[in-house]
Amino acid sequence: MKSALLPTLNPLDHSVLEECSGRVLPPSKRHWLRRIEELDPVHDAQTIHHITALVEFPFDYQRSLEFALYRTYCVPSVSDLLDETGEFEHRPQKRYDDTALLMTELIQHGIDRGRGREALRTINRNHARYEISNEDFLYVLSTFIFEPLDWLDAYGYRRLHPHERIAAFEFYRQVGSRMGIDSIPGTLAEFRTWRDLYEEEHFARTETTVAVGGYTLGLMKAWFPAPAGPFVELGVNALLDDKMREAFGFDEPHRAFKVAMSTALRLRGRIVGLLPARRRGVDIDSEPNRTYPDFGPDFPVRDLGACPFHAPAPESRSDGGKGRVTADREVTTATPSGDAA
Repeated sequence: MKSALLPTLNPLDHSVLEECSGRVLPPSKRHWLRRIEELDPVHDAQTIHHITALVEFPFDYQRSLEFALYRTYCVPSVSDLLDETGEFEHRPQKRYDDTALLMTELIQHGIDRGRGREALRTINRNHARYEISNEDFLYVLSTFIFEPLDWLDAYGYRRLHPHERIAAFEFYRQVGSRMGIDSIPGTLAEFRTWRDLYEEEHFARTETTVAVGGYTLGLMKAWFPAPAGPFVELGVNALLDDKMREAFGFDEPHRAFKVAMSTALRLRGRIVGLLPARRRGVDIDSEPNRTYPDFGPDFPVRDLGACPFHAPAPESRSDGGKGRVTADREVTTATPSGDAA
């Protein structure tokens, strides 16, 4: 079944994003929320999502997308593929950085122009190497929507505006369409219902979910000094839900530690709410990248991923109803009629 016809998506509005950059004093704390209220949540989804993810909640979005990816590893077909490639066992930091940089390029630059468009091409080229079902693609897409929304509901410094929720859905629905993903639900509520049912049917503890879950936990521990490792493990485990801990074979932490982690993150949100508003979004290259120390605005986006552009390209294939992208596929732009332009 094909996805519903998509509305026209306006380009990322840089005038909105640059309006505070020259101010001597920071804007009021409600400045960005007022701008979000003025924008159309469907047609201006790219601009709204940029403000939410990179201006208002950059820390929260980065953390929540880490847990979004982690959540996908509870699906045996996903963890089987990752274990087979060896990417998470031998190069977990590179795999993490590739995904984080590509997704941030989409949000920072928009999905139909410049570096954002090139990021989508790179994502499609990397996925074309493997047989991935439409359902698995669709599930991964859902985590990029719902993990950040749920995280912000719990720990954000303010409540999300309804426009931000709709914009997140519309942004990733358009991304999914350009990846060739079929049967994307037409509303946020329908997509959440589909996501919940998918997890009930597919989450399971297997040899590969345990292995990939362990590799990923090891990666997160490696970001901190070695003596902090046990505390990082406890903290990560405390933020997982019961379904994820079961799939990864992790023990349930003491309730007091789960309460402490939740309280600490909520307290951080309250403190952020007292700080001045940001004038502009966080740049993708604002901090050195572990895998790509020279990453910046001139770094070729096509060189990211497990299949960089200069490597021999895999042969195109017919997906047979399983994979949704092919090696030679170009990024398409959805028109209001739903056709590719």
